[in-house]
Amino acid sequence: MSTLVERAEVASGYRAGRTLPLRVELARQLKRRRTLVMGAILAALPFVLLIAFAIGGGPGNGNGNVTLMDTATASGANFAAVNLFVSAGFLLVIPVALFCGDTVASEAGWSSLRYLLAAPVPRARLLWSKLVVGLGLSLAAMILLPVVALAVGTAAYGWGPLEIPTGGALEPGTAAQRLVVVVAYIFVSQLVTAGLAFWLSTKTDAPLGAVGGAVGLTIVGNVLDAVTALGHWRDFLPAHWQFAWADAVQPHLEWSGMIQGTAVSVTYALVLFALAFRGFARKDVVS
Repeated sequence: MSTLVERAEVASGYRAGRTLPLRVELARQLKRRRTLVMGAILAALPFVLLIAFAIGGGPGNGNGNVTLMDTATASGANFAAVNLFVSAGFLLVIPVALFCGDTVASEAGWSSLRYLLAAPVPRARLLWSKLVVGLGLSLAAMILLPVVALAVGTAAYGWGPLEIPTGGALEPGTAAQRLVVVVAYIFVSQLVTAGLAFWLSTKTDAPLGAVGGAVGLTIVGNVLDAVTALGHWRDFLPAHWQFAWADAVQPHLEWSGMIQGTAVSVTYALVLFALAFRGFARKDVVS
């Protein structure tokens, strides 16, 4: 009888929503070395490109075709856009896979996952906290790169309009708004990688397996998109729409490609997130 009373007293003061607060999980993840290293790498990329352009004498392909890369030194806005262009296909995939794929698997690898669940933290609450923080850090990584690039580019090449390779230019204020659209779309397009990494993180105790698996499958998607023989089947590949954000750096903003890409990416991501929650709810956690 006394045991039942004690359990009732504990249950009466127990609030599942108060377990593993987001601020606690965020603080834990921010203090990790991999978070600091990834932030340093992204912040260093604009300086690397700046040095490369200084040594090489500026971008240029020499064949008369003007690309976004050729306008990199036109202004700070152009420099920021070029940084996003060269990193969107692969570099920005890594922090998303890292922050979303390492989060649950690392707890299992440290043998601390079962202790979190015994706290008791509900499984859905634990996954929700880790997913929100993982996506938040991924978004922060995507914001960090263009912000640093814009500051570095403005200091080196001046503040001015974003010159469009096809002709024309966007005023600085408009260019800043378009860059926000670009970052938002890149984040949405990477939700597939986040879903893959998060799902794999709930299936393995090896963080490297979850992160590497997500990056590997993303690369496979890029390879399949390059197979033109697939025809319209490529429209169902998230990789097919990863550079649809280029429509945002045109004189007239075109939404159709980004809308289709968003629909494909969000659909895949929701399925993968659902699989992660469903599988983890039934998983026998022993580590």
